[in-house]
Amino acid sequence: MLSIQKILVPVVFADSSRHVVQQAAWLARRFHAEVILLHVVTPLSYPVGLLESGHEIAARDLHAHIVQRAQNDLDQPLGPEFDGIAVTRLLLRGDPAREIVRTASDRRVDLMVMSTRGEGAFYRFLLGSVTAKVLHETDCPVWTGAHLEDPTTREFSIRHVLCSVDLSPHSNHTMSLAAEMAAAVDATLTLVHITSSVEVWGPGGSYADPVWKEKIVGYAAEEIAKLQQDAGTKAEVIIESGDVMEGLNRAAAQTKADVLVIGHTPGRRHLGDNGNGYGIIRASEIPVLSV
Repeated sequence: MLSIQKILVPVVFADSSRHVVQQAAWLARRFHAEVILLHVVTPLSYPVGLLESGHEIAARDLHAHIVQRAQNDLDQPLGPEFDGIAVTRLLLRGDPAREIVRTASDRRVDLMVMSTRGEGAFYRFLLGSVTAKVLHETDCPVWTGAHLEDPTTREFSIRHVLCSVDLSPHSNHTMSLAAEMAAAVDATLTLVHITSSVEVWGPGGSYADPVWKEKIVGYAAEEIAKLQQDAGTKAEVIIESGDVMEGLNRAAAQTKADVLVIGHTPGRRHLGDNGNGYGIIRASEIPVLSV
């Protein structure tokens, strides 16, 4: 059952996180949810020998300055998209991923909304690693912004929902939540399944084996039809073969999707055993909701 009453938004004070903050505000308004803005100040670390005795006061002053500046940034007035939305602001110190996961658990949030990038290559790597750790440690649904160099500046809304169906035991849950989200925001729903490659390599190159393609695509179509019958949905279906990330991006472009919903293995967090979830998130050209 889709229920979004509390949304946790870990923020960095950079332009790169503004688009996910705006998406969180849109979701909060549509689901009448409370927003928790969280910023985590990491402990200062210095190379060995850089701070000798006598510099401890300077180090404490520097850390206090960083904390105060972060608090000032967190206290800045929010944009008009937050008008009428209940907002709680938290400033914590420690490891970002650990504090984000702990806060989500302690506050019993229903959804986390996170950015996957920052300013500069190093910060893109840092934020990406934090997001990966959070995905690995939490069972809470996670919404991640599109992993693009230049996020779109157009006003966000959800008109089309794309749901990836991998035919795992969790697929029914994933599809049901995607259908509930689409219904809640008056959006269309499309299901997509990416099969293994149907190409056969041989003398002269590769070609698609029509018999193998008919079997593998036919099986996927039958299984998805059963899932839809059980869930009571009648969504359009796209079945592609080959690279999962490329196939999902093609389906997203074809359907003009605003969000991609993917599932994960319960008990193994969002990354599962092989990290496919984060691979999809990093490659996706639209926001991803991992449930």
